[in-house]
This record gives sequence, C-alpha cells and structure tokens, in this order.
Amino acid sequence: QVQLVESGGGLVQAGGSLRLSCSASGRTFSTAAMGWFRQAPGKERELVAAITWSGGGTNVADSVKVRFAISRDNVKNMLYLQMNSMKPEEAAVYYCAAHSFGSSRYDYWGQGTQVTVSS
Repeated sequence: QVQLVESGGGLVQAGGSLRLSCSASGRTFSTAAMGWFRQAPGKERELVAAITWSGGGTNVADSVKVRFAISRDNVKNMLYLQMNSMKPEEAAVYYCAAHSFGSSRYDYWGQGTQVTVSS
C-alpha cells in the first residue's frame, strides 16, 4: 500500500501563490504517474495536473496552464503543485493521487488539503 499526505493548503488572496506538497510513504516504488485533482463544493472532481514517473512528462489542465506547475522528487518521495495567480473560483479541496505501475487508474489517494482564495 501507498500512503499519500498533502500539505500546504490554506488561505491565499486572489493573485497570490501557494505551493502544495504531497508526501508518499509505504510501497512508493510501486507508484508510477501521479497527479493533483481538485473538487469544489457542488462540482465534480477534476484533474489539475499530472506527471510521469520520471518527471519528464507533464499534463496540465488548460484552465491552469502557465499559472500552475507540477513536479516531483522521487528521492524524497514528494509531489508538488506550484500555483500562481490564483483565482477565487479555484478554491477547492486539492487531492494528490498516484497510479500503480501497470494500472490505468489512480489507485492511491490522499485525504486532501483545503485551498481558499479570497477575492
């Protein structure tokens, strides 16, 4: 099993920046691609950004492209999401998730971290 724990959420003003971190523990060698999702009240969960195991490939949602960046450090078993120029509508619970090798779905999920953006 893999345990994922997010941190770094909180309150930020519109236009400000926040960096989320996700710490992975357990059978981390079994994780492959990882991603950040978010879910606002009354809305479906959406993929914000994803990154390959090596970190060489990333996929960022069009709505946050240029402003958000995903990265990972496999030595430290950490995943990051740098969020810049944040907007009030991006307030949500942000989740870290990971694939297992050979899996086509996200098998592991963190508990989420709340991000609030004040206007």
